[in-house]
Amino acid sequence: MDVDPRYRKQTLFAEIGEEGQRQILQGRVLIVGCGALGSVIAETLVRAGVGHVRIVDRDFVELSNLQRQVLFDEQDVADRLPKAIAAAAKLSRINSLTTIEPVVADVGPDNILELFDGIDVAMDGTDNFETRLLVNDASLETGIPWINGGCVGSHGQVMTIIPGQTACFRCLVDEPPEPGTGETCDTAGVIGPAVNVVASLQCVDALKLLSGQRDQIEPVLTVLDVWDGTFRRLRVGDLPSRSNCRACQQGERAWLKGERSSRTAILCGRNAVQVSPPERRSVTLSEVATRLREHGDVVQNPYLVRVRLREPECEMTLFRDGRAIIQGTEDTGLARSLYARYIGS
Repeated sequence: MDVDPRYRKQTLFAEIGEEGQRQILQGRVLIVGCGALGSVIAETLVRAGVGHVRIVDRDFVELSNLQRQVLFDEQDVADRLPKAIAAAAKLSRINSLTTIEPVVADVGPDNILELFDGIDVAMDGTDNFETRLLVNDASLETGIPWINGGCVGSHGQVMTIIPGQTACFRCLVDEPPEPGTGETCDTAGVIGPAVNVVASLQCVDALKLLSGQRDQIEPVLTVLDVWDGTFRRLRVGDLPSRSNCRACQQGERAWLKGERSSRTAILCGRNAVQVSPPERRSVTLSEVATRLREHGDVVQNPYLVRVRLREPECEMTLFRDGRAIIQGTEDTGLARSLYARYIGS
């Protein structure tokens, strides 16, 4: 099979070459979250020629995203598009040879294994520990590698997890940190250059895996700060905690089994809470829009309904899978109450 000329410069890179590029063209990637990291990852891998890219994201595009989420623009904000849909539209214009599969959904124990089905590597574009621990469980359960990345302020970290070969995420983080005990993008902000560096390092390891060079992955945690210009690589293969890790050594799958999941999540930097129904369900958006018009100003598109509530002054966005994002509060109790009042229990 001849390699498309668009990849010529990439195939000239000896470590990939034409054979590596052919394998990349057959590769299938899952991107969990298409915000700051996820959008850079998606564009990089699509331009590199990955054959199939599945993008799952629960959110929609807002003006504050544009500072660092490179796939989106002001028209996406005006159209109130879900991030996965907006990303797919842009990516299909970048590379029509790549199959882009957008999924507008929250990632949870009930759909994570389906999302992992048929992929070669999962990419971390999330903003919370709960989802990362769930992805880690799914990776260990299926044997599919995933590439962890995180970014706050000007610093970030990257680690590639290969089940049975490297330390897993729970070797480093056995439990999510308590709320308020660490920096978040809401308290420390985040700058675009840090996002771009972290995502690029994630993509380097993805290209190694997809081109058949798993042996080139080093068991390290890379920690960097683009503002200070510091870069450290910490070997994690011999972590003392690894020998008794409850996930990769003892086989615990608490997050995958749903024993450690929540129906509500405070969204980082958004003054917003996501509320999910106990079970995923299909919602008829037109019916909900009609019902909500007496409670506030309603806008609808094929993917969501948004209502600006008069009492209290909050904005609620409902998706077809029954999830809602309530903006204007970080009170999970109030968010659940509003969901029950306007959507149903």
